[in-house]
Amino acid sequence: MDATPNGILNIDKPAGLSSARVVGRVKRLLPRSVKIGHAGTLDPFATGVLLVLIGRTATRLSESLMGQPKRYETTIKLGATTPTLDPTEPEFATPDVRPVDRAAIDALVPSFVGDIVQLPPQFSALKVGGRPAYAIARAGKTVPLQPRAVRVYSLTVTAYDWPFLSIDLHCGRGTYVRSIARDIGELLGVGGYVQTLRRTAVGDFDVRNAVSLDLLQTPDDLRARVRPIIDQASVLRTDAPPL
Repeated sequence: MDATPNGILNIDKPAGLSSARVVGRVKRLLPRSVKIGHAGTLDPFATGVLLVLIGRTATRLSESLMGQPKRYETTIKLGATTPTLDPTEPEFATPDVRPVDRAAIDALVPSFVGDIVQLPPQFSALKVGGRPAYAIARAGKTVPLQPRAVRVYSLTVTAYDWPFLSIDLHCGRGTYVRSIARDIGELLGVGGYVQTLRRTAVGDFDVRNAVSLDLLQTPDDLRARVRPIIDQASVLRTDAPPL
């Protein structure tokens, strides 16, 4: 019987590693002939659910898995911004900024729920003329990105203590949490960027059931934690969350 694992590995990605490096660490535990990939990149500073796909059956589901609803926990720092809209670059404080009342934040929340249009960040992996937008932005040029429609199922404020605003976000494919942070800050007139970001779910894959990379030391560790694919329905949600 073939002991090579085939299926989906739900990893709790740590901060400081790229998604590609996580895949590389898993690949070291597999025969070279095994196909491997992931379903949806997380920025190096972000943590949480990263689905590593092992074997041909799993890697064929990459696009479908990336289309699954996602949930994030994020803390936005108001009153400042950064070029990347995240903590990887130095922040610029908004001049003469004053704390914002919670009521003003609550009044904005409904405008971020439903089918909305957002402008992707300048520092993103979107291709422009065959080049990633972030490569153009790092060259000091403005990237000609177009607004696009995304779907947000819910946005809940979980804590607020100026300048830190924590939210729980349930959204569809292509939603940029950094764009939401930027837009909230702009509408409040104070600026804002993502300080922390954690992906807590992709479809039915939850971070509470994710495995730490530190626990994957041997091929046996890997085999014990891979979720096999019985059929497509066993790993994909078939119902869309209500708006």
